[in-house]
Amino acid sequence: MEKMKKSMPSAALLENRACLRLSGKDATSLLQGLVSNDLNKVTTARAIYTTLLTPQGKFLFDFFVHREDFGHSDEKVLILETAAERLADLQRRLTLYRLRADVTIEPVEPAPLVAVLFGDDAPALAGLPAEPGATRTAGELTWTVDPRLPALGVWLRGTAHAVQAGLAALGLEPVDPAAFARHRIALAVPEAGSDLVVDKSILLEAGLDQLNGVAFDKGCFVGQELTARTHYRGLVKRRLVPVRLEGASVEPGFAIMAGAVEAGEIRSVAGDLAMALLRLDRLGSPLEAGGGTALPAPAFWQADIAERLAEPLEQDKG
Repeated sequence: MEKMKKSMPSAALLENRACLRLSGKDATSLLQGLVSNDLNKVTTARAIYTTLLTPQGKFLFDFFVHREDFGHSDEKVLILETAAERLADLQRRLTLYRLRADVTIEPVEPAPLVAVLFGDDAPALAGLPAEPGATRTAGELTWTVDPRLPALGVWLRGTAHAVQAGLAALGLEPVDPAAFARHRIALAVPEAGSDLVVDKSILLEAGLDQLNGVAFDKGCFVGQELTARTHYRGLVKRRLVPVRLEGASVEPGFAIMAGAVEAGEIRSVAGDLAMALLRLDRLGSPLEAGGGTALPAPAFWQADIAERLAEPLEQDKG
């Protein structure tokens, strides 16, 4: 495999992020029974990534979960960071599940600014180990190594003034968020709303079991039955995989073809790189999209995809 070139850390401001605050003595237990990951892993020094599914196991929301500790033994405060356009829907859904639990669910106001540091040695630049979810708080800033994949970068959350001052102290000028989108796609980390489709995507197609988004040993959660069955029976037939485009002009939703057979779909695009949902039984076949070719380029953690690509081609059954 070709050795990746080292890249200096960069930073991008993400205006499409927002946060909910869950407070009250039942905050952790309420969320624990709903989401795909284990809330017992969350501490003030470690955040997690998790999802909320439909009862049928289809994707609804994803978010980071942070813990805030104000010294009150009976008061657990959780911060859920997610896509800003889904925040109100997430609040409504959690409120439906709350019933009589002692939990207050409210947006964080004023809305914090979120930035992401990405490139080689970003965790070290932020003063953190390269461990999923490693977190530190300094004044008005919270720094978190991406809980899914440390190579993706470090998330920075706080007031606008504090975030901008924090980046300036590191000598970083914000770059176009499109640069981070390309970095994210190259690492096969899916984004809600484009790669993860509401009421349609399933977690294992997106590789979220390998990206620290699912705890199969935590007990029940909404949508657990389909998620567990897919995992233990090996029922995944499609996967999200980065593809390199050559001579192709595509948009999200474009079909990827293996001859006359549809082999997948473009989900998100960043220049000549795209995230695609591909049929596993078509990996290794020549793939075309948008008048050009689509070459699967699995991320380093997608060893199972790379192995399939290395297998000799089977005769196309049509």
